[in-house]
Amino acid sequence: MENDSLNMGAGSVDAVATDSSVAVLDSAAAPEMPTPEQLGISIKAGPEGGLPAITVGDTFEFPVTVSWSVQGSALLVVPTGSANAKGLTQLGVSQESARSVRDGKEIASITFTYKIVAQDTGNLHIPALKFEIPTQVGQPLDLRSESVDVRVDEPFNPLPFAVGAIVALCVLLAGLWRVKRRAAAREAVAARNAADEALRNQMLVLKQRVNSADSREWLLELESICKGYVARKFGMATADPVNLDNLVKEGKLEGWETLVEEFAHARYGGGKRDSFENKETWKAAMKLMKINEEECL
Repeated sequence: MENDSLNMGAGSVDAVATDSSVAVLDSAAAPEMPTPEQLGISIKAGPEGGLPAITVGDTFEFPVTVSWSVQGSALLVVPTGSANAKGLTQLGVSQESARSVRDGKEIASITFTYKIVAQDTGNLHIPALKFEIPTQVGQPLDLRSESVDVRVDEPFNPLPFAVGAIVALCVLLAGLWRVKRRAAAREAVAARNAADEALRNQMLVLKQRVNSADSREWLLELESICKGYVARKFGMATADPVNLDNLVKEGKLEGWETLVEEFAHARYGGGKRDSFENKETWKAAMKLMKINEEECL
């Protein structure tokens, strides 16, 4: 019985020693996984030239390309990550394989194109996207792209600019209208001053002819001057349609009654008048036409 007990103990020790040896062998047999860089595998995220301008609600494409040097075998690249992030939602992903020659070496690549919709504004971030490459040892090789910043703005609203343009145009038109109105006012003042000056000159000539001119002709000439004044006063183009008698009867020429009677008397022959009467008539006409007598001295 004692011998059997020892034999069993020896067998157990042998078994434990055998298991330990197997564990050491398994640990030694497990190879260390190389890095993607060591295998010549590269990953690039984002389009050439950067992302375009993006506004909220836009759907844009974000490519991620995995490349490697062809050495007689193809690689299976499996995307395992998502482009979902705050303010960004992935709608789908497609892939496309390609081959090219670079520096005399044949390069294979797979481009994964993520379709993403921008749902918020501000400085957002497309997360790092993960991929796996299955290996013969059973442990996949992990790939990871860099996170990329993206700016999302509010959509362009032309209304404020249109309103601003309309306001600016209205201000410009108002300014032009004021300039034209002021110019017209200056022209009107200049025309009125010129007419007043011409009227004063006419009255000055009449004053100088008080003693020498025929009284009837002198009165009729004064009537013509008064008609011109009345026509300008009532905004008529010419003095031809002016009828002083009718205007006095209609009450439109208050205070002109005596002067108009003298004109009528002269038209129908009249009688002899001396220079003193003509001068008094001249003074009355000056007063009615609001001309300062001193200006005609």
